[in-house]
Amino acid sequence: MLKREITIDGKTHQVEFGECPIDSPFTVKVNNKPLEVSFEQEPNYNKGFSIKVNGKSFQVELPSAQRNAPFSIKVNNIPFNVEVKSATSMPKIAIAAPSPVSVLVSKPTKVQGEGVVIAPMAGKIISIRVKKGDSVKMGSALCVLEAMKMENEITSPKGGVIEEVVVQEGKAVNEGDILMLIK
Repeated sequence: MLKREITIDGKTHQVEFGECPIDSPFTVKVNNKPLEVSFEQEPNYNKGFSIKVNGKSFQVELPSAQRNAPFSIKVNNIPFNVEVKSATSMPKIAIAAPSPVSVLVSKPTKVQGEGVVIAPMAGKIISIRVKKGDSVKMGSALCVLEAMKMENEITSPKGGVIEEVVVQEGKAVNEGDILMLIK
């Protein structure tokens, strides 16, 4: 389980989650209260993504966000200031799945659930093979992540256009960090 302490507009919450599949509901605990979360497919919503939390739908807009730095988000057009204060015990998160931090509060920029590319493990970005505006196909090489002296090619979970490259060559990333956004 991944555990994070998240501050939203000055109020701190304890958040726990495991794998976040795009195509089925999953559970996230906020302050030890379980919430059922799922991503909704809305082809006409191109500013972010939609989620459903305990049956209620939310439109989420995310800017680029840097690890360990506060960022702003919009949920149903209402702005929130967010800061992720800590992380422990990393889970396996599908490369295409968005972080539940983004789900609960809306985080690191996303376009339709499947458009967020997330680091599958901690490591160092040694090569970025695309830039903003590039067209990619499902399975296209996006970047190379070095972990435990092995090079891991991160591929596109879908076809589309690179909306944002969040990472930089030579920078370390943690498991679950957003690498890129595809729309």
